[in-house]
Amino acid sequence: MKSLEINGITGNSKILVGEKLQNLKKYIPADKFVIITDCNVNKLYRKDLPVCDIIEITTGEQIKNLDTVQSIYSKLMDVEADRSTFIIGIGGGIVCDITGFVASTYMRGVRFGFVSSTLLSQVDASVGGKNGVNFHGYKNIIGNFNQPEFVICDISLLNTLPQKEVLCGFGEIAKHAFLGDSSLCDFLEKNYQKAHALDEEVISRLVYDSVVIKSTIVNLDEKEKGERKKLNFGHTFGHAVEKTTGMLHGQAISVGMVVAAKLSHQKGLIPHQDVIRIEELLKNLRLPVTVMTNKNKMLDAIKKDKKRKGMDIDFVLLNGIGNAVIEKISIKELEAIIADM
Repeated sequence: MKSLEINGITGNSKILVGEKLQNLKKYIPADKFVIITDCNVNKLYRKDLPVCDIIEITTGEQIKNLDTVQSIYSKLMDVEADRSTFIIGIGGGIVCDITGFVASTYMRGVRFGFVSSTLLSQVDASVGGKNGVNFHGYKNIIGNFNQPEFVICDISLLNTLPQKEVLCGFGEIAKHAFLGDSSLCDFLEKNYQKAHALDEEVISRLVYDSVVIKSTIVNLDEKEKGERKKLNFGHTFGHAVEKTTGMLHGQAISVGMVVAAKLSHQKGLIPHQDVIRIEELLKNLRLPVTVMTNKNKMLDAIKKDKKRKGMDIDFVLLNGIGNAVIEKISIKELEAIIADM
């Protein structure tokens, strides 16, 4: 097991890569605790969970909303959860996002932690203190920053994931490589077949290296005032693709990264060979690099992006593989890019 720490304004968070779900109890710093999990995780791992009240939710991006939050509040009140109650979210990114938001707002905030059960949440959603829900179909419009006290990344839980969920995690791992670590890109290119086979040594390194990149950035800029914006590489177009096509997050981000790479080339920041390299790696990871979608709906989704400021958006480009930069791009320029897609 390896551990890293995020030391934030909203609290400190310990990320435990390689720890086991079965050891959860020793990390819970309270006598009274409640688990929030989804129906799949509860079915597969109920026998490994400590005895406590369990709030079960369903699955899918469509349940990541205020109706689900309200339902959980009611259940917390039913089990008499108070300000001393510790809340644990066990599941993927949706469970972690919802749990963090609920814990941060219930009774003005109670302590919480995560056990991350998907590759996507281990390398991204559970780490960094972003919590939130969607509103009217738009991603994470309502939320807050608040650090979980711990995040357990149990690699063995990945063995029960559907392949499409593993591929989504590869999308965010590739993102971390492209924006912050060219050596991780090299490692992925050499070991993508072992990654697909969920080789424990390879996956453990991919998770740990991704968390190192993300935690380092979050320690510098917890509330996304500058440096943390780089973690949005591929996300401006990716979120729009996700909304307009129904693609899974990691797949949509893959398409968004290709668009961002091509735009980086157009602006003279990277050679065309780097664009080809990015596309080839994503293809080898079995992720899409193009998409058919409604251009007007794409533009509408981008206009509602959280990163928009007036008629500009803070857009993440690459100044070489492993080196992200942030540049303001006008909505008009993005509209032209969409028209050419």
